[in-house]
Amino acid sequence: MKKALVLFSMLVMAAPAHADITSRLSSSVQLTVDAAASQATRIGSSYSASGSNVSATLGGITAPADATAAATMNSGTYTQTTAGGAFTFTESFTQGDAVNVVNSGSTVSDGVIGSLPAFGQVTTTAGGVAGDLAGTIDTAGSMDLTAGGAGTSATGQFVSEITIR
Repeated sequence: MKKALVLFSMLVMAAPAHADITSRLSSSVQLTVDAAASQATRIGSSYSASGSNVSATLGGITAPADATAAATMNSGTYTQTTAGGAFTFTESFTQGDAVNVVNSGSTVSDGVIGSLPAFGQVTTTAGGVAGDLAGTIDTAGSMDLTAGGAGTSATGQFVSEITIR
């Protein structure tokens, strides 16, 4: 029995090792050119008047003539209540934005938008210019990334993975 156990132990020790080996290689290049953009917020019209020792037939705001026009201000009539006395008077008018219809057929060329909205609050960013933007990765994982113009980015990645089970 001892001989059989020794013989079995020797066979187990002499058996070849077994393992699963997996090797994966992947590569990617991402080239990005920012788009031109414009964000606009239309402001409304406002009117206010205040004072002391003043009588008034207040002005105000007249509704727009059509759906795309801006409101306008009507002047009021103001007189001093007590002649020769001290008085204060303040009148304020902010004319809101008319609707400016951007030409739907306008195109973007070289990162520039042909027609921009002209409202009270506008933020506009120029688009990127691809220029010489390029990227390659060869089979050995060597990368060649070339910078483009403003508003561009190039990202290269090479991943080597080995799994032993």
